[in-house]
Amino acid sequence: MDIILSIQHGVLLKMHSRKQAPVKYYVGIDVGSASVRAALVDEFGTVVTHADQPIQIWEPQPDHYEQSSADIWAACCLVTKKVVCGVDASQIRGVGFDATCSLVVVDKKFQPLAVNCEGQNYRNVIMWMDHRAVSQVERINATQHRVLSYVGGVMSVEMQPPKLLWIKENLQESCWEKAGYFFDLPDFLSWKATGVTARSLCTVVCKWTYTSDGGWDDSFWKMIGLEDLVKDKYEKIGNHVLSPGEPVGKGLMPEAAKDLGLPEGIAVAASLIDAHAGGLGVIGADVKGHNLPCENQPITSRVAMICGTSSCHMGVSETPIFVPGVWGPYFSAMVPGLWLNEGGQSATGKLIDHVVRGHVAFPELQSKAAASACSIYTYLNSHLDLIKKSLPVGFLTVDLHVWPDFHGNRSPLTDLTLKGMVVGLTLSRGLDELALIYLATIQAIALGTRHILETMKAAGHHIDTLFLCGGLSKNPLFVQMHADITGKPVVLSKEVESVLVGAAVLGACASRDFASIQQSYQGMSWTFPDVDSTAY
Repeated sequence: MDIILSIQHGVLLKMHSRKQAPVKYYVGIDVGSASVRAALVDEFGTVVTHADQPIQIWEPQPDHYEQSSADIWAACCLVTKKVVCGVDASQIRGVGFDATCSLVVVDKKFQPLAVNCEGQNYRNVIMWMDHRAVSQVERINATQHRVLSYVGGVMSVEMQPPKLLWIKENLQESCWEKAGYFFDLPDFLSWKATGVTARSLCTVVCKWTYTSDGGWDDSFWKMIGLEDLVKDKYEKIGNHVLSPGEPVGKGLMPEAAKDLGLPEGIAVAASLIDAHAGGLGVIGADVKGHNLPCENQPITSRVAMICGTSSCHMGVSETPIFVPGVWGPYFSAMVPGLWLNEGGQSATGKLIDHVVRGHVAFPELQSKAAASACSIYTYLNSHLDLIKKSLPVGFLTVDLHVWPDFHGNRSPLTDLTLKGMVVGLTLSRGLDELALIYLATIQAIALGTRHILETMKAAGHHIDTLFLCGGLSKNPLFVQMHADITGKPVVLSKEVESVLVGAAVLGACASRDFASIQQSYQGMSWTFPDVDSTAY
């Protein structure tokens, strides 16, 4: 059985003597699928305080998921004010944003435009997990254009070109012709903070087909029917691109400073996609002394797995590796100077929640978990321990199997038409059966991870250790099944807010307290108090 280590998260920040005063602080703001979080991080890498706020999701019809940029920004302001309350403003040096790769649409005056047939302008965000553009992405993939080689050979419906084409074909007058700017959500946030429309290299490379050496490819946009974007020299989707962590404009503008409760003019960083911020926050850990296979090996031997609503598997390499069905290679999209490949599963946390809450025994689970003063997942994990008897818990599902592609397969099959499946059901309807299907779902997700890792290995990656962060990494059963099924050790950070730390790193880099993200790796300080080396 693989060992799972809990390590203390250091930080990608430049270290200073603790005798120096006053302490410098950086704010990290993370916009996930269902909530916005913020953290105040000090110069030693400690998360001093953090806060969260839910945000709204609309599902007007199947596979259509929308949000409001105004609702998201309001949540950013609320949580940021909470984490900086009582802190000397002069000690706050910079702010960094990360967010889901959702599409934000505004008009020429930066007012929200409806991305729906109902004309509801406040719903101006097409979420990353929206699958409305199936027809459009099929036609894009049929072109076999050369840019597709940098997205695993097949573009995902979750990327931005098919969504833009859907808007043009379905909302020509109400949205497409009125649109002034199309932002990836992380770039919208840096614009909102600075008034500068610069885009992050991370977003445009990973979700829009921009290349770090050649920029936009005119022939691609013309071939798929979006030649409009070429005519205005890509002003609507970005013709000024910054590397993650670079300062944007002149820093935080007065209106945004007031909204966020931060000092006017502090550094604002070019942003990252949320999974990339999580990867940045964990992949560089120094794990010497723990007998891990990645010890004394470059970080190219690791995969950072960011697990929340969905899961992303981030692996880096010194030279470009083209992996069928896995996004990338993207140069400098996460770690400067290294190529990134990104595998993924479109529904993981969302799938577990869907399966558990949809079961007939869910009300009983809710009641018993509440009576035990624990979460429903903590209760399910304990219940599985009760019914496993002498067998390892994983053997409980020997006759029950889940195919987890309820929202299609992102990697490595790249088939959005795939559906979920459960094999081995009986007429039983009790809590035992709910616990078993919960376990089988987690195992299916872990098997999907193994499929991604095997595909990356076949293409040339040499991965021997998983570094997990995100909400699902707090579930010991989820972690243990990934260790057992992949056969690889799993490293967890004791600092559970790795994504927020990654965002704060951007703010620290933008503040010029050190020269670059890359330099911060050379001086990072990782410590290991209270290491837990027992297997779950």
